[in-house]
Amino acid sequence: MTMPSLVHLSRSELAKYIDYTLLKPTATIEEIDRLCKEAKEYGFWSVCIGPEYVKRAATFLKGTGVKVCTVVGFPLGFDDPGVKLVETKDAVEDGVDEVDMVMNLGAFKSGELDLVSTEIKEVADYCRGRGKLTKVIIECCYLTDEEKAKAARLVEGAGADYVKTSTGFGPSGAKVQDVVLLKKNLTRCKIKAAGGIQTLGQALEMIQAGASRLGTSHGVKIMQELPVAL
Repeated sequence: MTMPSLVHLSRSELAKYIDYTLLKPTATIEEIDRLCKEAKEYGFWSVCIGPEYVKRAATFLKGTGVKVCTVVGFPLGFDDPGVKLVETKDAVEDGVDEVDMVMNLGAFKSGELDLVSTEIKEVADYCRGRGKLTKVIIECCYLTDEEKAKAARLVEGAGADYVKTSTGFGPSGAKVQDVVLLKKNLTRCKIKAAGGIQTLGQALEMIQAGASRLGTSHGVKIMQELPVAL
């Protein structure tokens, strides 16, 4: 794919694209604290962490401008819709600002689109009513291009704020061509590219393709690759 010349962003502008992420199952309290400290230092948009640490992160980051994001139905997405809503409510009560929910892929591929739409709508409506954002992970690596387009339109129709490409736990993560495809099938929803974004070049390619947010555990490395003058 031939892309136009890469966008030029200042350090502060690039930082606001980044959801600085730590979702590995062995994440410790010390690592979460370090993540929050670095997010504050670099001015990232948010930290994206497991539900267990939301309250701690929200306390640590209060007044810094850095948001707290967590995951729901993660990483497989086949939880009962009621469970996803309960997880969301708990996270909001703990102080979360944004929720990244994994779509039920099995139901989607089985044609149970009403079930998938309903679970997204319930979470999105609850979050919107409390001033929170909802992102829905469609896990592009398991979908055909036709399914990606259909999933994007379904997520948008159900009222979510973002379509997110990947959990980072599948066989592959974000791809530029997927961001381009999703962009063509959305009119309101924004796109979060996540999974495997490790370099400044990759980050800028995703932004150029249409991503409004980047989920990455390599946020500091990416920022350090940006020329200091910018």
